Amino acid sequence: MDSMIMSLGWLGMYAPLALGAVGSMFGCARAGMAACGALVEIESGYGRFIAIAAMPSSQAIFGVVVTMVLRRDINIANSPGIFGLGILTGIALMLSGLAQGSTCASAINASKSKLDIFGISLAPAALVEGFAVFAFVFALVLSAGIPK
Repeated sequence: MDSMIMSLGWLGMYAPLALGAVGSMFGCARAGMAACGALVEIESGYGRFIAIAAMPSSQAIFGVVVTMVLRRDINIANSPGIFGLGILTGIALMLSGLAQGSTCASAINASKSKLDIFGISLAPAALVEGFAVFAFVFALVLSAGIPK
């Protein structure tokens, strides 16, 4: 039983990075497909669509930082906390990356035909990013309470 609890601690330590990266991969892929579609329909201004397609990559960066903050010797006392915080943060980052990819794809599709709405079309993607930041910051704060 102790080895299973210890294994869950290791899983929780790596989960924010792994799940955040999965969300970033799918989010960037979804937005990237929309960017590629926009490239064939417009004559210039390609850079803005490529930049939007990269926005969901921040979730992987947040996951790296949380994983490094959770890094410590795993024992019976800290494994449950590391597991819970790591898994829940990882899930939040993954879903945020997926949602941000969708909102970025919508922003690309909307602004390719009407460039004057480019800035405002990014507002939903920024809102989704805000929720990822909440999960990130609170994971950092709560990790201080997990025994070393």
